[in-house]
Amino acid sequence: MRLSDIATLATACTLTTGLLAAPGASAAAPDDRSASPVVRLLPDRGSPVRAAEVPVTTGSPQRTSTYSMVGLTWHGAAPELRVRARGTDGWGAWLHPEVLDDGPDGAETSRVRATQPLWVGPSDGIQVDARGTGYRDLELVLIDPGVLASDRASAATPTGTASRAVAPESERAPRPALLSRKKWGADPSWRNGSPVYNRGLRQVHVHHTATGNSYSRADVPAILRGMYRYHTKNLGWFDLGYNFVVDKFGRAWVGRSGGVSRLVRGAHTLGFNHSSVGIAVIGNFESARPTQKALTTVVRLAAWKLDRHRRDAQGRVVVTSEGSDRYAAGRSVRLFVISGHRATNETACPGELLHERLPAVRRRAQQRIDRY
Repeated sequence: MRLSDIATLATACTLTTGLLAAPGASAAAPDDRSASPVVRLLPDRGSPVRAAEVPVTTGSPQRTSTYSMVGLTWHGAAPELRVRARGTDGWGAWLHPEVLDDGPDGAETSRVRATQPLWVGPSDGIQVDARGTGYRDLELVLIDPGVLASDRASAATPTGTASRAVAPESERAPRPALLSRKKWGADPSWRNGSPVYNRGLRQVHVHHTATGNSYSRADVPAILRGMYRYHTKNLGWFDLGYNFVVDKFGRAWVGRSGGVSRLVRGAHTLGFNHSSVGIAVIGNFESARPTQKALTTVVRLAAWKLDRHRRDAQGRVVVTSEGSDRYAAGRSVRLFVISGHRATNETACPGELLHERLPAVRRRAQQRIDRY
Protein backbone atom coordinates (compact mmCIF):
# COMPACT_ATOMS: atom_id res chain seq x y z
CA MET A 1 0.00 0.00 0.00
CA ARG A 2 1.69 3.16 -1.22
CA LEU A 3 0.26 6.02 0.81
CA SER A 4 3.43 7.33 2.42
CA ASP A 5 4.30 9.47 -0.59
CA ILE A 6 1.20 11.62 -0.28
CA ALA A 7 2.61 14.94 0.93
CA THR A 8 -0.55 16.56 2.26
CA LEU A 9 -4.06 15.74 3.21
CA ALA A 10 -5.26 19.10 1.99
CA THR A 11 -8.45 18.25 0.20
CA ALA A 12 -11.21 15.84 0.91
CA CYS A 13 -13.86 14.18 -1.17
CA THR A 14 -16.16 12.55 1.31
CA LEU A 15 -19.38 10.59 1.42
CA THR A 16 -19.92 11.42 5.10
CA THR A 17 -21.68 14.06 7.18
CA GLY A 18 -19.29 16.12 9.27
CA LEU A 19 -16.57 13.46 9.04
CA LEU A 20 -13.74 15.95 8.75
CA ALA A 21 -14.86 18.20 11.60
CA ALA A 22 -12.09 16.77 13.78
CA PRO A 23 -9.12 14.61 12.78
CA GLY A 24 -9.81 10.97 13.54
CA ALA A 25 -13.43 11.65 14.45
CA SER A 26 -15.97 8.99 13.57
CA ALA A 27 -19.09 10.80 12.49
CA ALA A 28 -22.46 9.38 13.35
CA ALA A 29 -24.20 7.96 10.30
CA PRO A 30 -27.94 7.69 9.79
CA ASP A 31 -29.31 4.18 9.74
CA ASP A 32 -32.52 4.73 7.77
CA ARG A 33 -33.19 1.47 5.98
CA SER A 34 -36.76 2.33 5.04
CA ALA A 35 -35.94 4.78 2.24
CA SER A 36 -35.18 3.75 -1.33
CA PRO A 37 -31.51 3.16 -2.11
CA VAL A 38 -29.58 6.08 -3.53
CA VAL A 39 -27.14 3.79 -5.35
CA ARG A 40 -28.82 0.99 -7.26
CA LEU A 41 -26.87 -2.03 -8.44
CA LEU A 42 -27.87 -3.26 -11.89
CA PRO A 43 -27.54 -6.83 -13.19
CA ASP A 44 -24.91 -7.86 -15.70
CA ARG A 45 -26.86 -9.51 -18.50
CA GLY A 46 -26.96 -13.28 -18.24
CA SER A 47 -25.13 -13.28 -14.89
CA PRO A 48 -26.14 -13.38 -11.22
CA VAL A 49 -23.72 -10.49 -10.62
CA ARG A 50 -25.04 -6.96 -10.07
CA ALA A 51 -22.88 -3.86 -9.89
CA ALA A 52 -22.84 -0.08 -9.72
CA GLU A 53 -20.16 2.46 -10.65
CA VAL A 54 -20.82 6.00 -9.40
CA PRO A 55 -18.65 9.09 -8.90
CA VAL A 56 -17.56 9.82 -5.34
CA THR A 57 -19.02 13.17 -4.32
CA THR A 58 -19.34 15.11 -1.08
CA GLY A 59 -22.57 14.24 0.69
CA SER A 60 -24.33 12.05 3.23
CA PRO A 61 -23.74 8.33 3.75
CA GLN A 62 -25.26 6.50 0.83
CA ARG A 63 -28.07 3.96 0.95
CA THR A 64 -27.48 1.23 -1.60
CA SER A 65 -28.90 -1.93 -3.02
CA THR A 66 -27.40 -4.98 -1.35
CA TYR A 67 -23.73 -5.52 -2.20
CA SER A 68 -20.79 -7.46 -0.74
CA MET A 69 -17.67 -6.07 -2.42
CA VAL A 70 -16.40 -2.50 -2.76
CA GLY A 71 -13.56 -0.97 -4.74
CA LEU A 72 -12.48 2.48 -5.92
CA THR A 73 -10.89 3.58 -9.18
CA TRP A 74 -9.31 6.87 -10.29
CA HIS A 75 -6.71 8.51 -12.51
CA GLY A 76 -3.55 10.21 -11.29
CA ALA A 77 -1.91 10.05 -7.89
CA ALA A 78 -3.22 7.70 -5.23
CA PRO A 79 -5.53 9.37 -2.69
CA GLU A 80 -5.66 8.29 0.94
CA LEU A 81 -8.84 6.25 1.19
CA ARG A 82 -10.99 4.70 3.86
CA VAL A 83 -14.43 3.14 3.60
CA ARG A 84 -17.02 1.61 5.85
CA ALA A 85 -20.07 -0.46 5.05
CA ARG A 86 -23.44 -0.83 6.73
CA GLY A 87 -24.26 -4.49 7.26
CA THR A 88 -26.90 -6.36 9.21
CA ASP A 89 -25.36 -5.19 12.50
CA GLY A 90 -25.08 -1.53 11.49
CA TRP A 91 -22.06 0.44 10.41
CA GLY A 92 -18.77 -1.42 10.50
CA ALA A 93 -15.29 -0.14 11.28
CA TRP A 94 -13.38 2.08 8.90
CA LEU A 95 -11.31 0.02 6.47
CA HIS A 96 -8.29 1.16 4.47
CA PRO A 97 -8.36 -0.52 1.05
CA GLU A 98 -4.94 -1.38 -0.32
CA VAL A 99 -3.85 0.30 -3.54
CA LEU A 100 -3.79 -2.37 -6.23
CA ASP A 101 -0.27 -2.90 -7.53
CA ASP A 102 -1.04 -6.08 -9.46
CA GLY A 103 -1.19 -5.42 -13.15
CA PRO A 104 -0.83 -6.68 -16.69
CA ASP A 105 1.80 -5.73 -19.20
CA GLY A 106 2.20 -6.00 -22.95
CA ALA A 107 -1.00 -5.54 -24.95
CA GLU A 108 -3.15 -6.05 -21.84
CA THR A 109 -3.12 -2.84 -19.82
CA SER A 110 -5.01 -1.25 -16.93
CA ARG A 111 -7.27 1.62 -17.92
CA VAL A 112 -7.45 3.09 -14.39
CA ARG A 113 -5.70 3.01 -11.04
CA ALA A 114 -7.61 1.19 -8.33
CA THR A 115 -7.78 -0.28 -4.86
CA GLN A 116 -7.93 -3.97 -4.20
CA PRO A 117 -11.61 -4.86 -3.83
CA LEU A 118 -12.76 -5.33 -0.24
CA TRP A 119 -15.11 -8.15 0.76
CA VAL A 120 -17.48 -6.65 3.35
CA GLY A 121 -20.34 -9.17 3.23
CA PRO A 122 -24.00 -8.28 2.61
CA SER A 123 -24.34 -4.50 3.07
CA ASP A 124 -26.82 -1.77 2.13
CA GLY A 125 -24.91 1.43 2.86
CA ILE A 126 -21.51 2.94 2.14
CA GLN A 127 -19.31 5.81 3.33
CA VAL A 128 -16.09 6.88 1.65
CA ASP A 129 -13.43 9.30 2.88
CA ALA A 130 -10.87 10.34 0.27
CA ARG A 131 -8.07 12.80 0.98
CA GLY A 132 -5.07 14.08 -0.90
CA THR A 133 -4.27 15.84 -4.15
CA GLY A 134 -3.37 14.91 -7.69
CA TYR A 135 -6.16 12.43 -8.37
CA ARG A 136 -9.27 12.79 -10.53
CA ASP A 137 -12.33 10.84 -11.66
CA LEU A 138 -12.63 8.99 -8.36
CA GLU A 139 -15.31 6.34 -8.76
CA LEU A 140 -16.96 3.95 -6.32
CA VAL A 141 -17.56 0.37 -7.45
CA LEU A 142 -20.08 -1.80 -5.62
CA ILE A 143 -20.52 -5.47 -6.56
CA ASP A 144 -23.07 -8.06 -5.51
CA PRO A 145 -21.74 -11.41 -6.84
CA GLY A 146 -25.12 -13.09 -6.37
CA VAL A 147 -25.64 -16.65 -5.21
CA LEU A 148 -25.37 -19.81 -7.28
CA ALA A 149 -26.39 -23.31 -6.26
CA SER A 150 -22.77 -24.32 -6.73
CA ASP A 151 -21.75 -21.80 -4.04
CA ARG A 152 -23.67 -23.76 -1.45
CA ALA A 153 -22.27 -27.01 -2.79
CA SER A 154 -18.72 -25.64 -2.50
CA ALA A 155 -19.19 -25.15 1.22
CA ALA A 156 -19.28 -28.93 1.56
CA THR A 157 -16.29 -29.54 -0.74
CA PRO A 158 -13.57 -31.16 1.37
CA THR A 159 -10.08 -29.73 1.16
CA GLY A 160 -8.10 -31.72 -1.40
CA THR A 161 -11.09 -32.76 -3.50
CA ALA A 162 -10.40 -32.07 -7.17
CA SER A 163 -12.84 -30.80 -9.74
CA ARG A 164 -13.53 -33.39 -12.42
CA ALA A 165 -12.75 -30.74 -15.03
CA VAL A 166 -9.11 -30.62 -13.94
CA ALA A 167 -8.09 -34.11 -12.83
CA PRO A 168 -4.65 -34.52 -11.24
CA GLU A 169 -1.66 -35.50 -13.37
CA SER A 170 0.79 -38.30 -12.62
CA GLU A 171 4.11 -36.85 -13.84
CA ARG A 172 6.71 -35.31 -11.56
CA ALA A 173 5.44 -33.50 -8.44
CA PRO A 174 1.71 -34.13 -8.77
CA ARG A 175 -0.83 -31.49 -9.56
CA PRO A 176 -2.78 -30.58 -6.43
CA ALA A 177 -6.53 -30.77 -6.37
CA LEU A 178 -8.04 -27.84 -8.27
CA LEU A 179 -11.54 -26.40 -8.35
CA SER A 180 -12.47 -25.22 -11.82
CA ARG A 181 -13.67 -21.84 -13.08
CA LYS A 182 -17.09 -23.39 -13.56
CA LYS A 183 -17.19 -24.10 -9.83
CA TRP A 184 -16.96 -20.39 -9.02
CA GLY A 185 -19.22 -19.24 -11.85
CA ALA A 186 -16.82 -17.50 -14.27
CA ASP A 187 -18.82 -15.89 -17.08
CA PRO A 188 -16.80 -16.48 -20.28
CA SER A 189 -18.48 -13.54 -22.04
CA TRP A 190 -16.61 -11.08 -19.79
CA ARG A 191 -13.23 -11.97 -21.29
CA ASN A 192 -12.11 -9.42 -23.85
CA GLY A 193 -9.40 -11.25 -25.74
CA SER A 194 -7.50 -14.53 -25.78
CA PRO A 195 -4.91 -16.03 -23.44
CA VAL A 196 -1.25 -15.17 -24.03
CA TYR A 197 1.30 -17.88 -23.29
CA ASN A 198 4.80 -17.48 -21.88
CA ARG A 199 7.77 -19.32 -23.39
CA GLY A 200 9.11 -20.54 -20.07
CA LEU A 201 8.68 -20.45 -16.31
CA ARG A 202 11.31 -18.84 -14.11
CA GLN A 203 9.33 -17.81 -11.03
CA VAL A 204 6.28 -18.31 -8.85
CA HIS A 205 4.95 -15.02 -7.44
CA VAL A 206 2.95 -15.18 -4.21
CA HIS A 207 0.26 -12.57 -3.50
CA HIS A 208 -2.53 -11.79 -1.09
CA THR A 209 -5.83 -10.46 -2.42
CA ALA A 210 -6.19 -7.92 0.44
CA THR A 211 -9.96 -8.46 0.21
CA GLY A 212 -10.31 -9.32 3.90
CA ASN A 213 -10.15 -12.39 6.14
CA SER A 214 -13.72 -12.78 7.40
CA TYR A 215 -15.24 -15.10 4.85
CA SER A 216 -16.86 -18.52 4.90
CA ARG A 217 -16.30 -21.52 2.67
CA ALA A 218 -19.50 -20.69 0.78
CA ASP A 219 -18.35 -17.07 0.25
CA VAL A 220 -15.28 -18.01 -1.78
CA PRO A 221 -16.94 -18.50 -5.20
CA ALA A 222 -18.71 -15.15 -4.77
CA ILE A 223 -15.42 -13.46 -3.85
CA LEU A 224 -13.84 -14.85 -7.03
CA ARG A 225 -16.80 -13.72 -9.15
CA GLY A 226 -16.56 -10.25 -7.65
CA MET A 227 -12.81 -10.04 -8.29
CA TYR A 228 -13.32 -11.33 -11.84
CA ARG A 229 -15.97 -8.71 -12.52
CA TYR A 230 -13.77 -5.96 -11.06
CA HIS A 231 -10.67 -7.01 -13.01
CA THR A 232 -12.46 -7.30 -16.36
CA LYS A 233 -15.24 -4.69 -16.28
CA ASN A 234 -13.64 -1.98 -14.14
CA LEU A 235 -9.92 -2.37 -14.78
CA GLY A 236 -10.20 -3.58 -18.37
CA TRP A 237 -8.08 -6.72 -17.98
CA PHE A 238 -8.57 -9.77 -20.19
CA ASP A 239 -9.51 -12.04 -17.29
CA LEU A 240 -8.97 -12.55 -13.57
CA GLY A 241 -5.41 -11.47 -12.88
CA TYR A 242 -4.14 -14.48 -10.89
CA ASN A 243 -3.41 -17.90 -12.36
CA PHE A 244 -4.46 -19.66 -9.16
CA VAL A 245 -6.23 -18.59 -5.99
CA VAL A 246 -6.00 -20.31 -2.60
CA ASP A 247 -8.52 -19.86 0.22
CA LYS A 248 -7.88 -20.10 3.96
CA PHE A 249 -9.47 -23.56 3.99
CA GLY A 250 -6.68 -24.89 1.78
CA ARG A 251 -8.64 -25.17 -1.45
CA ALA A 252 -6.99 -24.22 -4.75
CA TRP A 253 -9.11 -22.55 -7.43
CA VAL A 254 -8.35 -22.07 -11.11
CA GLY A 255 -8.07 -18.34 -11.75
CA ARG A 256 -7.16 -17.13 -15.24
CA SER A 257 -8.38 -19.16 -18.20
CA GLY A 258 -6.19 -20.76 -20.84
CA GLY A 259 -5.31 -24.17 -19.42
CA VAL A 260 -3.99 -25.02 -15.97
CA SER A 261 -1.00 -26.98 -17.29
CA ARG A 262 0.00 -24.27 -19.77
CA LEU A 263 2.07 -21.15 -19.08
CA VAL A 264 -0.72 -18.61 -19.20
CA ARG A 265 0.49 -15.03 -18.78
CA GLY A 266 -1.30 -13.44 -15.84
CA ALA A 267 -1.87 -9.85 -14.74
CA HIS A 268 -0.49 -10.27 -11.24
CA THR A 269 3.03 -8.80 -11.24
CA LEU A 270 3.56 -5.78 -13.47
CA GLY A 271 6.84 -6.10 -15.34
CA PHE A 272 7.36 -9.77 -14.45
CA ASN A 273 4.30 -11.57 -15.81
CA HIS A 274 6.27 -12.78 -18.85
CA SER A 275 8.12 -15.54 -16.98
CA SER A 276 6.04 -16.36 -13.93
CA VAL A 277 2.88 -17.84 -12.52
CA GLY A 278 0.81 -15.94 -9.92
CA ILE A 279 -0.70 -17.58 -6.84
CA ALA A 280 -2.90 -15.40 -4.64
CA VAL A 281 -4.09 -16.30 -1.15
CA ILE A 282 -7.48 -14.82 -0.27
CA GLY A 283 -7.02 -12.52 2.71
CA ASN A 284 -4.96 -9.65 4.05
CA PHE A 285 -1.80 -10.80 5.81
CA GLU A 286 -0.43 -7.54 7.13
CA SER A 287 -2.05 -8.30 10.50
CA ALA A 288 -3.48 -11.81 10.18
CA ARG A 289 -1.49 -15.02 9.77
CA PRO A 290 -2.15 -17.30 6.80
CA THR A 291 -3.54 -20.69 7.75
CA GLN A 292 -1.36 -23.76 7.60
CA LYS A 293 -3.79 -25.30 5.12
CA ALA A 294 -3.39 -22.33 2.79
CA LEU A 295 0.41 -22.48 3.02
CA THR A 296 0.43 -26.22 2.26
CA THR A 297 -1.62 -25.62 -0.86
CA VAL A 298 0.74 -22.85 -2.01
CA VAL A 299 3.63 -25.32 -1.52
CA ARG A 300 1.88 -27.96 -3.63
CA LEU A 301 1.00 -25.55 -6.43
CA ALA A 302 4.53 -24.15 -6.55
CA ALA A 303 6.16 -27.60 -6.51
CA TRP A 304 3.90 -28.85 -9.31
CA LYS A 305 4.61 -25.89 -11.59
CA LEU A 306 8.34 -25.63 -10.85
CA ASP A 307 9.08 -29.35 -11.17
CA ARG A 308 7.52 -29.47 -14.63
CA HIS A 309 10.00 -26.78 -15.71
CA ARG A 310 13.07 -28.07 -13.84
CA ARG A 311 13.32 -25.17 -11.40
CA ASP A 312 14.93 -25.23 -7.95
CA ALA A 313 12.27 -24.00 -5.52
CA GLN A 314 14.94 -22.73 -3.12
CA GLY A 315 17.09 -21.14 -5.78
CA ARG A 316 17.48 -17.71 -7.31
CA VAL A 317 17.13 -16.64 -10.90
CA VAL A 318 17.98 -13.57 -12.98
CA VAL A 319 14.88 -12.04 -14.58
CA THR A 320 14.66 -9.03 -16.89
CA SER A 321 11.96 -6.54 -15.95
CA GLU A 322 9.50 -5.37 -18.58
CA GLY A 323 8.91 -2.25 -16.49
CA SER A 324 7.51 -1.94 -12.98
CA ASP A 325 7.38 0.83 -10.39
CA ARG A 326 10.45 -0.74 -8.76
CA TYR A 327 12.56 -1.90 -11.72
CA ALA A 328 12.74 -0.08 -15.05
CA ALA A 329 12.22 -1.99 -18.28
CA GLY A 330 15.36 -3.83 -19.35
CA ARG A 331 16.86 -4.08 -15.88
CA SER A 332 18.06 -7.56 -14.87
CA VAL A 333 17.17 -8.52 -11.32
CA ARG A 334 18.30 -11.51 -9.23
CA LEU A 335 15.30 -12.86 -7.33
CA PHE A 336 14.16 -15.95 -5.48
CA VAL A 337 12.40 -18.47 -7.70
CA ILE A 338 9.48 -18.28 -5.25
CA SER A 339 9.08 -14.57 -4.53
CA GLY A 340 6.57 -12.36 -2.80
CA HIS A 341 5.06 -9.58 -4.88
CA ARG A 342 7.01 -6.93 -2.95
CA ALA A 343 10.27 -8.25 -4.43
CA THR A 344 9.33 -6.81 -7.84
CA ASN A 345 6.95 -3.92 -7.10
CA GLU A 346 6.55 -1.18 -4.50
CA THR A 347 3.79 -2.87 -2.52
CA ALA A 348 3.08 -4.46 0.86
CA CYS A 349 1.77 -7.58 -0.91
CA PRO A 350 1.71 -10.43 0.07
CA GLY A 351 1.48 -8.98 3.57
CA GLU A 352 4.21 -9.19 6.20
CA LEU A 353 2.89 -12.34 7.88
CA LEU A 354 2.75 -14.28 4.61
CA HIS A 355 6.03 -12.85 3.34
CA GLU A 356 7.86 -14.09 6.43
CA ARG A 357 6.67 -17.65 5.69
CA LEU A 358 8.15 -17.75 2.18
CA PRO A 359 11.49 -19.34 3.25
CA ALA A 360 9.50 -22.27 4.67
CA VAL A 361 7.36 -22.40 1.52
CA ARG A 362 10.52 -22.62 -0.61
CA ARG A 363 12.01 -25.36 1.56
CA ARG A 364 8.83 -27.43 1.63
CA ALA A 365 8.27 -27.04 -2.11
CA GLN A 366 11.78 -28.34 -2.86
CA GLN A 367 11.29 -31.25 -0.46
CA ARG A 368 8.12 -32.15 -2.37
CA ILE A 369 9.96 -31.94 -5.70
CA ASP A 370 12.77 -34.14 -4.36
CA ARG A 371 10.26 -36.71 -3.09
CA TYR A 372 8.97 -37.27 -6.62
